[in-house]
Amino acid sequence: MPADDDSLTYEQARDELVEVVRRLEAGGTSLEDSLALWERGEALAARCQTWLDGARRRLDAAREPAQPRPSDT
Repeated sequence: MPADDDSLTYEQARDELVEVVRRLEAGGTSLEDSLALWERGEALAARCQTWLDGARRRLDAAREPAQPRPSDT
């Protein structure tokens, strides 16, 4: 994934991915352009997954019971 993709928010990556899918489904592009769109879609999907994985880790951490401090026992 290009370094500039690292700066995309989840919403930006998702919106661009939706557009890539729309263009692929519409057809009418050359094989080369379709392959480029597919590769871009894969990179965007990976970026979205990175955001979702991070959100899941944050939620899991927030839901973990607080560990007692040694002075609390």
